[in-house]
Amino acid sequence: MQASRARLFKEYKEVQREKAADPDIQLVCDDSNIFKWTALIKGPSETPYEGGVFQIAFAVPEQYPLQPPQVRFLTKIFHPNVHFKTGEICLDILKNAWSPAWTLQSVCRAIIALMAHPEPDSPLNCDSGNLLRSGDLRGYQSMARMYTRLAAMPKKG
Repeated sequence: MQASRARLFKEYKEVQREKAADPDIQLVCDDSNIFKWTALIKGPSETPYEGGVFQIAFAVPEQYPLQPPQVRFLTKIFHPNVHFKTGEICLDILKNAWSPAWTLQSVCRAIIALMAHPEPDSPLNCDSGNLLRSGDLRGYQSMARMYTRLAAMPKKG
């Protein structure tokens, strides 16, 4: 557990130093628990998520970085690789392709890439996956845009 604390503390210092370098990701450690983090990520441009800000929760295991963090969306998102109710994310690096070389920041980057390039063949959200698999890109994009507007965009006045 001491090694995981040291690693997380190192990542924390790195995040503080790199804040301006990555404006699409705002990674924050819980004040009282270094194993709990949240991130605000900006929806990638030229996607139905553009303009949205999505909150993600990290639960980091004591075996980190040998084991991946548990990561889920707190903000509702219509995406084939995200469970609509729980926010669970289907991403290989969070499961069998994990490597200790990954950091919480690079996991955020991978999630942004997944938002831009969904994998409809391994859906957690079957409705979203089926729209993409059947070639209904317009239907998928309009649903994703609608949920982005409802859940991930600041309310105006």
